[in-house]
Amino acid sequence: MKLLDVVALLENVPTLRLYRGQVGTLVEEYEPGVFEVEFSDTRGRSYALETLRAAQLMVLSHQPVGEGLLVG
Repeated sequence: MKLLDVVALLENVPTLRLYRGQVGTLVEEYEPGVFEVEFSDTRGRSYALETLRAAQLMVLSHQPVGEGLLVG
């Protein structure tokens, strides 16, 4: 994972009012595998900015991924 990757949340985090499937953008890496993720609505308005572990996220791809290539 790298800065500005678009990610989806893989698990519910009800204490943060975030739920599986919500989409965000990696905006900072605090240490290996720990990111600040900005969640925005379809108008670009931020509704959450939270620190999450890479294991809680999946990088989304808007283009075909070649065979044998790993995303992230």
